[in-house]
Amino acid sequence: MPHADIFAEDLCVRYFLNLLRWQIVALVVCGVTAGHAQDEIAFSRTFVTGKNILVRGGLPNARLRFDRQKQGHVAFIGGSITEMPGYRPRVCRVLTEQFPDTKFTFTAAGISSTCSTTGAFRLHRDVLAKGPVDLFFIEFAVNDDQDAGHTRTACIRGLEGIVRQTRRHNPHAEMVITYFVNPGMLSKLQRGEVPVSIAAHEEVAKHYQIPTIFLAQEVADQIAAGKLSWQQYGGTHPKPFGNSVCATMIERLFQTTWNRAPGELQRHDLPKMLDAFSYARGRFLPLPAAELPQGWQFHRPEWDKLPGNCRTRFRQAKLLCAHNLAQPLQVRFSGTAIGAYLLAGPDSCNVSYTIDGQRSQKPLMTYHRFSKGLHYPRTVMFAEDLQEGQHTLILQPVPEGEADGRGAALRILALVAN
Repeated sequence: MPHADIFAEDLCVRYFLNLLRWQIVALVVCGVTAGHAQDEIAFSRTFVTGKNILVRGGLPNARLRFDRQKQGHVAFIGGSITEMPGYRPRVCRVLTEQFPDTKFTFTAAGISSTCSTTGAFRLHRDVLAKGPVDLFFIEFAVNDDQDAGHTRTACIRGLEGIVRQTRRHNPHAEMVITYFVNPGMLSKLQRGEVPVSIAAHEEVAKHYQIPTIFLAQEVADQIAAGKLSWQQYGGTHPKPFGNSVCATMIERLFQTTWNRAPGELQRHDLPKMLDAFSYARGRFLPLPAAELPQGWQFHRPEWDKLPGNCRTRFRQAKLLCAHNLAQPLQVRFSGTAIGAYLLAGPDSCNVSYTIDGQRSQKPLMTYHRFSKGLHYPRTVMFAEDLQEGQHTLILQPVPEGEADGRGAALRILALVAN
């Protein structure tokens, strides 16, 4: 027991030092006052309860790679919460401090506004192409809710696709799914309801025995207990303190699952899919760049001449572009689903499409409610549950003013298929 007491004291000291270090960074970067920062430090020392850290299968393979083999690929995928300098760099700091002799590769694959559907299709390009992942953090609950407005089915298909692709690429890969929160999701939790995206992601996590960090419920619990306010937490994109709470929960997960010496690598065999049409083989298709029909171009748009802002990460990319009078584009593909990862700006048009001779009943709107002042990255699906095999898509922009046509432009980053 004396050894256990020493271990517990050491953990307390490490928690305090880590949180102190995070708050000092927040003080410098965000310009908070010294007194306010100290208040946050004192509060956060005993903040995390631990009951919203769901360990499940744990992370034994990651511990073995980091501790014994002295190397590790740690990746993060998600939306703006992952892209921003929030919980992600804090977790990286925890790992490098805990394993100072380990050579880490950190992959940051957060893209603002994107959901788990887009994540499943861009996964290979943005994460797996960089090498097998040993520890993978996945964050899409907020964007599946507020950006995509996904149904339960869509949430499962996206997240399950990410999980299966990752473990097919590396059967020893460990994962952690984090649930951040927005005001609407918080209100549901406070009423005793579970938001659709979190409930669906939990189904996937349980099925594949993946640990989850239920930060959203932790925030709701602490607000209900009068220990925290939404303002202190920092909102949908948390303040440094809110991100520190998430990182502390993840560090507690590490300590819980890594409290024993590592054994041998354990293979994660894939169970039957929850949804037969999950994006388990999601991919980008090569964009057709030659012999395009009239009205189509493969080029880099002149963004400064277009209405609305375009984020820096997309400005140099060549896109498959069409105007509203373009001729039909034919694409052949194999699989069960077909769609387009595109930038939906203020001038986005609707599109009509035909798959294997069956025309869509009505045009699909590419414009998003966030497109008014932004060329907004999103994935639209033309078909999700086709019979496995070869198919033909015919895609055509709808002329403005005809059949509910909206704008005059279509700008595709990638065609996607499953």
